[in-house]
Amino acid sequence: MLAIVISLQPYSDRAHILHTYTRDHGRMNYMLYGLGKKKSQALYAPLSLLEIEVSPSTKALPSVKEAHLAFVPQHLHTDMSRQTVALFIAEVLFRTLRHPMADEALFDFIATTIHILDSTEQPENIHLAFLIQLATHLGFAISEEAHPELLTLPQNRQARQRQLRGLCDYFARHIDGWQTPLSLEILTEVFTTLSDQ
Repeated sequence: MLAIVISLQPYSDRAHILHTYTRDHGRMNYMLYGLGKKKSQALYAPLSLLEIEVSPSTKALPSVKEAHLAFVPQHLHTDMSRQTVALFIAEVLFRTLRHPMADEALFDFIATTIHILDSTEQPENIHLAFLIQLATHLGFAISEEAHPELLTLPQNRQARQRQLRGLCDYFARHIDGWQTPLSLEILTEVFTTLSDQ
């Protein structure tokens, strides 16, 4: 089963909860046992695209029996700017995709974004384009007439920061309980640092 890693959270000394978005079932959470080595932890980095095998369970959550990369990125997990964008996108998914409801078109859109983020030479606008298209997938597409400033990808850091905050405000108006992603400040700081170099 194809699954996109959204988050990996500690649960106990020997277990984690793996939050995913799957192609077959939508948002699904699994228990993950025995995760110790750095190599194993890297497998579950934000936006990793996995093929997973799940063991049925009589407990609250099924567990991951086996997992391997369905897509092996070349740059996504080694480049700071791409890692930061991936962290932000994963946190947005954590806050917006809450239900076990399959949506193959949405899954394919996220998977395509992962491929683009890994391969593009200019990742600084990927998260903006992602938010714009995600709004459409979630049913509250951004109107060009009402919000033209949110639809034109910016060309400089200051405009990029304004648009990002504007998009987050737009999501806040359309999603109950929306909280601004904590990674927003990290994203801003990383791109500020890179632009100053």
